[in-house]
Amino acid sequence: MEKRIVILGAGESGCGAAVLAKKLGFDVFVSDFGTISDKYKQMLDEKQIAWEEKQHTEDIILSAGEVIKSPGIPNEAPIVVKIKNAGIPIISEIEFAGRYTRAKMICITGSNGKTTTTSLIYHIFREAGLNVGLAGNIGNSLALQVAEGDKDYYIVELSSFQLDNMYEFRANVAVLMNITPDHLDRYGYDMQNYIDAKLRILQNQEPGDAFVYWNDDPIIKEELPKYKHGKLYPFAESKHNDAAAYTEAEKLIFTEPTPFNMELEELSLTGKHNLYNSMAAGISANVAGIRKETIRTALSTFAGVEHRLEKVAKVNGVEYINDSKATNVNSCWYALQSMKTKTILILGGKDKGNDYNEIAELVKEKCSGLIFLGADNSKLHSFFGGYGIPIADTSSMQECVKAAYGMAKSGETVLLSPCCASFDLFKSYEDRGKQFKECVCKL
Repeated sequence: MEKRIVILGAGESGCGAAVLAKKLGFDVFVSDFGTISDKYKQMLDEKQIAWEEKQHTEDIILSAGEVIKSPGIPNEAPIVVKIKNAGIPIISEIEFAGRYTRAKMICITGSNGKTTTTSLIYHIFREAGLNVGLAGNIGNSLALQVAEGDKDYYIVELSSFQLDNMYEFRANVAVLMNITPDHLDRYGYDMQNYIDAKLRILQNQEPGDAFVYWNDDPIIKEELPKYKHGKLYPFAESKHNDAAAYTEAEKLIFTEPTPFNMELEELSLTGKHNLYNSMAAGISANVAGIRKETIRTALSTFAGVEHRLEKVAKVNGVEYINDSKATNVNSCWYALQSMKTKTILILGGKDKGNDYNEIAELVKEKCSGLIFLGADNSKLHSFFGGYGIPIADTSSMQECVKAAYGMAKSGETVLLSPCCASFDLFKSYEDRGKQFKECVCKL
């Protein structure tokens, strides 16, 4: 009898995995404890894949030879515990798809800058005319792309949750942007567990592979000696002996494998964090043998990522910026650091064990007002309440934008950079960002 594969979670990754498993001749069953969207139901029905929603039928699930789990489902979920106790292997969709493709994998992780760097690398590879797919946390499911017409390269954004269930998968180029506290609620509030998850990106690397990372990250520096990895390609703001990219005299300098440089002002993305994103992307493309002229052009034509420091509109001399993708404190730190004017900062949502001390000094220095947007803003009040900065308390996007409009003076900036997940009031950070843009455009 053919091996049964059960897939938990019927979103982009789960349905992609189901389509690939079916194509490979497995007996496939998809189970989602929530509701499955019509788009994915249709996809499963077309491929004649059995599915269920709003329940987990245990006798079917526990008869699986292997389970592919959506990264959003926590390890403590009762059904996951039962699968583990039954000794059934649990893997991620990326792990599964990786078995059935010979493509080169360029994989990006880190607490911040992942999506921008991933999108930037994809942009360079496309400019170079390569047969390339975008997958992982953004783009289409890797498994679906492998099933429907394989590529030569995949640019894959990996969260720590995806890395948790990856074992044999190998990143030909592994990019690690930084490691700062995030998702600690999923890692027993133990930072080391989160660090270990991120560094799984190095597992299975061979000497001919490449590891691209931020040289000045204290955690990476400390952890690196514990791991086997490919050739090291560190990037740094200022020159040091082995940096593969650094800046000097208003130039961005790439040293290896092909040395070249470009003017900093030619980069399409601004701000220090984006400089690092451009360095990591440039090195990854350079390592893949893409011509320096192509890399230069692509780094100067990239349009940026939606919900990441995205300029929405200017109303009565006030700039509105959507950084809804800032779901942790460090992301907000980067956003505030790049502000050139006094800022009304919108914070709040589902707190993941956040420590706001990291942005305390920047808030005091840059913010002329704070707007809390969440179902429960008490932690924000107790932290920022004594700063002497005007505060507005809101629980819907309409209320929030109205408060911002009333608070901001001409020449200031209203910044949505919430530090928190969106699930208390919104479907996702995308939904939060879209609502913000809609409300701003109605002002």
